[in-house]
Amino acid sequence: MMPFTYVRAGSLEEATAAYAARPGARYLGGGTNLVDLMKLGVEEPAALVDIGRLPLDTVEEQADGSLRVGALVRNSDLAAHPAVRERYPALSQALLAGASGQLRNAATTGGNLLQRTRCPYFQDVSKPCNKRVPGSGCGARDGVHHDHAVLGHSPHCIATHPSDMAVALAALDARVELYGPEGARSLAAAEFHRLPGEHPERDTEIRPGELVTGVLLPAAAGGLPSAFRKVRDRASYAFALASVAAVLRVADDVVDHVGLAFGGLAHRPWRARRAETELVGEAPTAEAFAHAVDLELSAAQPLRDNAYKVALARSLALDVLTRLAVSAVKRMP
Repeated sequence: MMPFTYVRAGSLEEATAAYAARPGARYLGGGTNLVDLMKLGVEEPAALVDIGRLPLDTVEEQADGSLRVGALVRNSDLAAHPAVRERYPALSQALLAGASGQLRNAATTGGNLLQRTRCPYFQDVSKPCNKRVPGSGCGARDGVHHDHAVLGHSPHCIATHPSDMAVALAALDARVELYGPEGARSLAAAEFHRLPGEHPERDTEIRPGELVTGVLLPAAAGGLPSAFRKVRDRASYAFALASVAAVLRVADDVVDHVGLAFGGLAHRPWRARRAETELVGEAPTAEAFAHAVDLELSAAQPLRDNAYKVALARSLALDVLTRLAVSAVKRMP
């Protein structure tokens, strides 16, 4: 076992100072992903900065109607929270689909966002992986890639991001709140994760020393019809082959607002901006949905063994959008 230093932080300032003082440190929350990677030898932190006692474990209503979720709120608590179930059902559904009850009881909101790919080449230190060892190659490209990306991948990496929660947050226009050496800031959830490009080792736009402090769910998306659906290899808990999160508002018989995101298709939750642009102002019909989704998925570049994902994602998106349209029309005055 590789020895490491353990530090328990009592405040955000203590956490970032401890991290900065120890090169090779990692923040520790629920540990459901980090500890597994340490056991595999993928992660070998020189120090663990435990943030588990920080006051980041509440869900709070804001004056403007938005909902702030602390980074240490457990996935099980967030999925069951009445405000989330009633106003942001896609998020609750994504969390419940994402893992077993035991894992949801330990996993945190921040950790869920920061979990790393489940690509077997990344998790096996005997295999080449540019995400784990930049410049070593991508074993999946010519190897086993049934589960891998069809959108936004690069010659250096075809891994997918595993979080279901992040897909829902992207569709809902949530923001990720951060704190680091330069103070506090926030990023749109849809822009928090990166495409691989030439640097697949960088999963997110987080800066050195920053930690996730919370997620802000906007008031504008609260109460709108939203839903999440995923397909996996088995009915038990498994990572998505493809998933869809969507939120839809219909006014005067046309789509007034739509948020659409795919999971399991790319290195990050894929916000379907092209499809959204096509749908706004259109009647919520099967034809309009099919046209918009087909335009979005026309950018797909499937590999030898994963072309099925394009058709699968298309079917999921059309099903979710059609169901939401029925609900949205019913809510029209």
